[in-house]
Amino acid sequence: MKIFKFIIIAIGFFTLNSCREVKKDGKETEISKVVKKAKKLSKPNIVFLLADDMGYGELGSYGQEIIKTPFLDDLASKGLRFTDFYAGTSVCSPSRAVLMTGMHTGHTSIRGNKGKLQNKWDRVALKKSEIIIPEMLKKAGYQSAMIGKWHLGVPEDISTWAKGRGFDYAVQEQWGEDKNGNEIDERVHWVNNNQDSIFYNYNNYKCLDEFRTNFALDYLDQKDEDKPFFLYMSYRTPHAHEFFLSKNNLYADKIEEWPEIERRHAARITMLDTQIKRLFDKLEEKGELENTLIIYSSDNGPTNENHHSYKFFNSSGSLKGFKRDVYEGGVRVPMIAYWKNKIKPGESNHPSTFYDIMPTLAEVAGIEAPEQTDGISILPELLGKPQKKHDHLYWEIQEGASVKGFHQATRFGNWKAVRYGNNYHTEIYDLEKDLYEQNDISAAHPELVKKANEILKKESIIDIHWPYSGGVFKD
Repeated sequence: MKIFKFIIIAIGFFTLNSCREVKKDGKETEISKVVKKAKKLSKPNIVFLLADDMGYGELGSYGQEIIKTPFLDDLASKGLRFTDFYAGTSVCSPSRAVLMTGMHTGHTSIRGNKGKLQNKWDRVALKKSEIIIPEMLKKAGYQSAMIGKWHLGVPEDISTWAKGRGFDYAVQEQWGEDKNGNEIDERVHWVNNNQDSIFYNYNNYKCLDEFRTNFALDYLDQKDEDKPFFLYMSYRTPHAHEFFLSKNNLYADKIEEWPEIERRHAARITMLDTQIKRLFDKLEEKGELENTLIIYSSDNGPTNENHHSYKFFNSSGSLKGFKRDVYEGGVRVPMIAYWKNKIKPGESNHPSTFYDIMPTLAEVAGIEAPEQTDGISILPELLGKPQKKHDHLYWEIQEGASVKGFHQATRFGNWKAVRYGNNYHTEIYDLEKDLYEQNDISAAHPELVKKANEILKKESIIDIHWPYSGGVFKD
């Protein structure tokens, strides 16, 4: 028996030292390659796909009857489709800030697309003290890439751009004025800030997101094969902007029936679906798919800009409101999670939100989330295990310098409270009976108004860039 134990110990000692020997004559030993592969497989890759202004009802799997999204619908049938998932808030920049920091909009340094800076109203960057997802994942050995719309920095300070905030590889658009006062063309895509910047010529591509997906495919070919990766794909569909609108023949049979802006809107959503399939196929081709968690969502509700009507395709899924509203139509968004052989197909009505993503990815990576987060990991929900719930969810937004642009909302249980800063009134809705928020029952439930106001006051921390932070109340 003693001899047997000695042999086992000796084999273990030999194996341990062989694993530590990474190179021999300048080359990796086969055993070191196996060890590296095993280490990588212990941490899954993460791909987060973010649409820009895609409403709750713009995918077939969420009730869309006209616009075709076959791949995403198939992904939803194979993964977990969330019915009660919410963006960070109802407009781009602060919603993305919530996603990246794991903090709700009452706590983040960005609460609108523009804030108060001395004597002007302008872009506000994330504070460097706010840890964001790639910075967090770096501690777990992840490499990370961001491709597309960043919207969390200021044009004159590249240290606030994605490459300066923990991403190893970043391809982003930028707009505004640089530090010399020169206007930046937002069609230019900055590769790792100033290196090898590339102009998006929309005449050469079917859509902007084809252009961006090409970068992602190249990244997957060139990344470090020995490290797990986090890929943040920040698409531009279906955001309404003239040069983002595809010049193509999709839905050509509708040219006479639909306004051109609507035909292009539908076409770009269908083409986004195609681009996501290209990315999915690449992961499968490279043998990465089984070890990759894929999450798809949108930064806020449907757009109603540039002569496009969110009602034309019922983009909100009949929910009240749209982009910039804190009613359900402005903040409730699609969310699909897919992880081959890990996530079982199904539907979840667990109320969750963007600030749950950071702690979820931390748990996926096997590390602790930063203390700053307001979120709760939804990994148990993804894996079909008992899931902890929030006491309440919270949103705020400051659009423009007027009090009219300050909105707050909270959901606790099935109760939803909405408060617009200029009317000093807290609306209450019962989402179980009134999902479309048609009947304000606040007059009959003063106890719910009191509870809602306590949440709204408590959750909004005062910040100098947001003059109505802290709430607008008549005491």
